[in-house]
Amino acid sequence: MIFSSLSFIFRFLPVFLIIYYVVPPKLKNPVLFLGSLVFYAFGEPKYVFLMLISILVNYIAARIMKGVEGRLEKTLILAFALVFDLGALLFFKYGFFFTNVINNVTGNDFFFPQLTLPLGISFYTFQILSYVIDVYRGEVECEENFIDLGVYIAMFPQLIAGPIVIYKDVIKNIKAPESRISFAALDDGLRLFTIGLASKVLIANRMGQLWDTLAQMGYANASFKAAWIGVAAYTLQIYFDFNGYSLMAIGLGSMLGFKLPKNFDTPYSAVSVTDFWKRWHMTLTGFFRNYLYIPLGGNRKGKFRMYLNLFIVWLFTGFWHGADWNFVIWGLYYFIFISVERLLFNKKDGLLLFLRNREWPAVIKIFVRILGHIYAVFIVAVGWAIFAITDLSQLGDFMKRLFAPFFGQPLAGMEMSSFSWVMYVWLAVGALFSSTFPAAKYEKIRYRIPATIILFALFWLSVVQLTDGAYNPFLYFRF
Repeated sequence: MIFSSLSFIFRFLPVFLIIYYVVPPKLKNPVLFLGSLVFYAFGEPKYVFLMLISILVNYIAARIMKGVEGRLEKTLILAFALVFDLGALLFFKYGFFFTNVINNVTGNDFFFPQLTLPLGISFYTFQILSYVIDVYRGEVECEENFIDLGVYIAMFPQLIAGPIVIYKDVIKNIKAPESRISFAALDDGLRLFTIGLASKVLIANRMGQLWDTLAQMGYANASFKAAWIGVAAYTLQIYFDFNGYSLMAIGLGSMLGFKLPKNFDTPYSAVSVTDFWKRWHMTLTGFFRNYLYIPLGGNRKGKFRMYLNLFIVWLFTGFWHGADWNFVIWGLYYFIFISVERLLFNKKDGLLLFLRNREWPAVIKIFVRILGHIYAVFIVAVGWAIFAITDLSQLGDFMKRLFAPFFGQPLAGMEMSSFSWVMYVWLAVGALFSSTFPAAKYEKIRYRIPATIILFALFWLSVVQLTDGAYNPFLYFRF
């Protein structure tokens, strides 16, 4: 069950909210925990127990850490928790991949079943890790109430696809159920949920149909024009799909009295690759920064170590997204560009800070910023092609079509038969709403009647699309 489904919008959510609002404060956390397990069971009933065991193991590990004094004992307990958490992730997500790699290298024929990936395991594992690591560091007290820890891990708004939430950022809300419900929070939540729903259903789904059309006719057969239309469509699809889902999650969190962290900040308005990753999936980049890059030494131990640490972080970032070589390539692709930006401009924040700090005339600054924006969007769009195509042979063929003039290939090829001028309009709409302009205008009229009417219309337009049985995938279920 996904947020952009009629069963969630008109069945699960109303029933749950009524119960959640009616019960006394002391029952709100148990209701939220149980409701989240029910929500998860709609998609993966057999893996509910895996998540419960993960919560229990880390609950016990943190409690034991609290009771021991020695650093060595605490480190051993942390190591056990990390092995359990990452072991479960490795087993379900990467076991089949690593078995194939070993078989290819050694010539053996080891068998490993291709398991169904438990929904949200990449996200809730990171949340569990952040909790137990912070307890080890002494940054938070261990949670003595199992239900409260369960609420943190399993809270359904962010369970399947984030945002990744850190325990210390929400524990005050968890511990104060009597004060977290308000009409203002409900109103804000409904507005955010509607914006996210419309982003997903009205824009992402249309863009996804274009990309799927390209895939169906064959990446190697596409014309130069069709290849770039497809990449543009996928670039918009993945943003409105994931950002839309994140907005729905944040909106649902607000309805429940939680302030979940922002996950996107108009990333396609970036003027460098470094800037893009400060704006895209911000909770993931924040997790890798705080729990991998900085513990490895960050940029404090010289340039060589800094670039080595960046390499490790981007290798893990790519591999976190999926157990295929294209994700590894995708992660290292970004490592190269971010490293080059740091190397060329010798600044912590790469090209962005360099552009901002130059004492140039305003016209030159604007021109350079436009060039930086074009460069960033181009690199990101090509990166999404690498991200989307898991078959390396097909990926190679598609890259030849994207850069046909450089490979000496003809520009002609198959065109998208379903493509029309209407889709040009939708591409333009997607480009506009991925910019800073709509958000800035919306903030000015957020609580006024025109904004309410617009959101009301967007909600029912989205519902009509869903009622018609429209194409409605969710990309991050793969990850």
